[in-house]
Amino acid sequence: MEPGDRSGKRYLTAREAAEELGVSVRTLYAYVSRGLVRSEAAGGGRRGRRYRAEDVRRLKERKEHRRDPARATEGALDWGMPVLESGISLIADGRLYYRGRDAVALSGERSLEQVAQLIWTGSMAPGDRAAVPELFRAAARSVAGCPRLSVEGTRPVLDELGLALQAAASGDPAAYDLRPAAVVRTGARILRLLVGAATGRQDAGETAARALQRRWVPRDEGAAEILDRALVLCADHELNVSSFTARCVASAGATPYAAVVAGLAALGGVRHGGGTERVEAFLAEVEATGNPREVVASRLRRGEAVPGFGHRLYPDGDPRAAALLAALAEGYPGSGTLELAEGAAEAAGALVGERPNVDFTLAVLARVLDLPPGGALALFALGRAVGWIGHAIEQYASGSLIRPRARYVGEPPR
Repeated sequence: MEPGDRSGKRYLTAREAAEELGVSVRTLYAYVSRGLVRSEAAGGGRRGRRYRAEDVRRLKERKEHRRDPARATEGALDWGMPVLESGISLIADGRLYYRGRDAVALSGERSLEQVAQLIWTGSMAPGDRAAVPELFRAAARSVAGCPRLSVEGTRPVLDELGLALQAAASGDPAAYDLRPAAVVRTGARILRLLVGAATGRQDAGETAARALQRRWVPRDEGAAEILDRALVLCADHELNVSSFTARCVASAGATPYAAVVAGLAALGGVRHGGGTERVEAFLAEVEATGNPREVVASRLRRGEAVPGFGHRLYPDGDPRAAALLAALAEGYPGSGTLELAEGAAEAAGALVGERPNVDFTLAVLARVLDLPPGGALALFALGRAVGWIGHAIEQYASGSLIRPRARYVGEPPR
């Protein structure tokens, strides 16, 4: 952590908060009284109060923006100030919410299809998670004759998914109707096509999770529930790079197919969803040695990162990862792979002070269930496609083109 950078802390002392804001402690107290900065008792037998670091950072950004708007936007595209409005997901107080509903709670109760309807329309179809909403039954009838690919081929999984969409897009002229209700219907067809590409076939009465379970884990019907949890927890995550990419493409008036293909391209980067492959290599090393602590320590000695741990938006731990690991522990208590993964998480916590993120947990899930190669990334993509479509719907409705200006830093004109 750089001097003066307290971004990894959730709480600050009064002195730290005042220094961050460049004000006196007395002025800090005034901000608290006006509701601009939240405070609470320090706890742990200590006197005094502590102050929410996210409130301090937000207030600091507002002050900088008022003082120098041009300079304040420099970091806006790198974890900085919000640049777009969205009503889809919120990350606050260490939790993730979809349209105001806790994503972890939704993952334990609802299917990906039901959550897709929530994200796309603001409401969910009634019924339990095994019931397929009529929107997706209708989509199944529409795409019944479309070409299907299998992600278990020789091409990378995201390439396979992208090819399936591109093959179907030219035969779907209704996708050019960019009104919200029409895009919802197109989104349902796209999700059906993606699941069909991943499984070879999806029956009209099957949820995405059940189709994946039938194809990937045929002897374990209970795996459908944990696959559904993973899909729901991957559905959206604010303006991550793939969602922002999909949104930019949608802003140009391209079809939802193009927006999702663009999202797939961004997801494959090693600094985004492609990071699951690095976690898989790390887990393979842990499994080969049987000594998680030594594997983590060796990586640190070599100056290498320990993949799958820490998330800038969740200083106290990624709630998606915690929920999935708990579900795996409950459903597969005797798994040796899970035991080694838990050991790796303990070692990383002790040596680097970080907790598992969703990349780590998807890779663990893939190994515990023995999914085909690329299964972890396929789950990520299938779930996140719901968010990409949701962002496309919002962007089409806004009618605006995302076209930021660049600050020129090259040679002056001659």
